[in-house]
Amino acid sequence: MPEINLNSIIESAEETLRIEIANLENLLSNLDNGIAEAVECVLSTPNRVVISGIGKSAIIAQKIVATLNSTGTPAVFMHAADAVHGDLGMIQPKDPVILLSNSGNTPEIKDLVPLIKRQANPLIAFTGNKDSFLANQADIVVSCKISREACPNNLAPTSSTTAQMVMGDALAVALIKAKKFTSKDFSKFHPGGALGKKMYTTVGDICEKHQLPRVQASDSLSVVLNEISEKRLGATAVLENQAVVGIITDGDIRRTLLNEANIYLLKAADIMTLNPKSIPSDVLAIESLEIFKTHHISQLLVIDNQEYKGIIHLHDLHKEGITE
Repeated sequence: MPEINLNSIIESAEETLRIEIANLENLLSNLDNGIAEAVECVLSTPNRVVISGIGKSAIIAQKIVATLNSTGTPAVFMHAADAVHGDLGMIQPKDPVILLSNSGNTPEIKDLVPLIKRQANPLIAFTGNKDSFLANQADIVVSCKISREACPNNLAPTSSTTAQMVMGDALAVALIKAKKFTSKDFSKFHPGGALGKKMYTTVGDICEKHQLPRVQASDSLSVVLNEISEKRLGATAVLENQAVVGIITDGDIRRTLLNEANIYLLKAADIMTLNPKSIPSDVLAIESLEIFKTHHISQLLVIDNQEYKGIIHLHDLHKEGITE
């Protein structure tokens, strides 16, 4: 096993980052109209974008496809090697095709380009070689030129794939701005993620997962204790003639046990907190966080038009990943 020298590893990492940063800075200083033309081309398509590459460029192509799909621009990945074996059929009329190739001269790219041109699809090249076969055949060229790879042998795709990925991000972000794609739009494609839950999960969605803790104002302390323990929300609503008149939390119970001598004579009405904080069920759960924080409470009653619907606990939001 090679000897591990932490200092040399850190030095190597620093050198890699310096090389890649220098390449990106050079990419920025030489940015031209190619990226703007690519954005205009993608915006003009009625369908989707097809993105392709070979080797490491194929992996970057898949990442760009994922980014575009999640930000409102339909995209599909087509492996350059598989295209000539049937996958070419995924390209529909007028679909822009983005080909990623650092050299622009690989055999697979040379085989694929004429087929795309024959179908009259707009061809966008992401390449590091503006004199390449791909660049000369493309309708639009987005330069991903680098001075050298971060690999010490200047062979392994490192800086070149970083450049392709960054230009893909530049394309995606420009499209986001052009389409006025908002965080609400974004959440439509990420309903299972934290953002999606923030944008869609309502107070009602959460409270309906729980039982409905409730006691009458005339109920004894033992009834209150049983209800809080059974429903496992640390609190119960107190009702009188079907209307909520208060709330009792486990904290109220503890304070009562410490301060009252004749606890067995107490009724729910004796220990409840009047005018409890409440929220309608159709409000987004994220909005309830401000109420929890402002009033330093852990439970919140859910009430619709004076009808008691349940309780949500601050921990419910944390479990759902709904945080600020």
